[in-house]
Amino acid sequence: MTHNLLKPKEVTLTDLDGGQHTYIISRLPATVGREIITQYPISAMPKVGDYRVNETVMLKLMAHVAVVKSDGGVLVLSTQALVDNHVPDWETLARLEMAMMEYNVSFFANGRALTFFEGIAQKAQQLISQTLTASSAQSSQAGKQP
Repeated sequence: MTHNLLKPKEVTLTDLDGGQHTYIISRLPATVGREIITQYPISAMPKVGDYRVNETVMLKLMAHVAVVKSDGGVLVLSTQALVDNHVPDWETLARLEMAMMEYNVSFFANGRALTFFEGIAQKAQQLISQTLTASSAQSSQAGKQP
């Protein structure tokens, strides 16, 4: 029933509209896990990361997530179309990614992922603020007469 999912575990997530969705998450094979874990956090950071790399890594991560079909079988979310069809919104996708990270990386377990990502969010906010401030200063200077 689990189609090569390692140590499958069911998780239920709430979407933006309050709907409940159940997914089967799994452990990552060693080499895939290493690739995802070394690329995922860095590729998501503003000014440092690369969205396309992060998107590719997310799809590799989702290839180890499944949903239960109406006939009782499972469907692995192995393509972008399957992810889009079975994950209702971006926030649910982020929660699903977080569930996979927590399940696969002891560093992220027991709420430590929240602290880690809050730190990234604070740094991102600082970088955005610095960028906007610098941009605003440059725009102001460009408008002054010599």
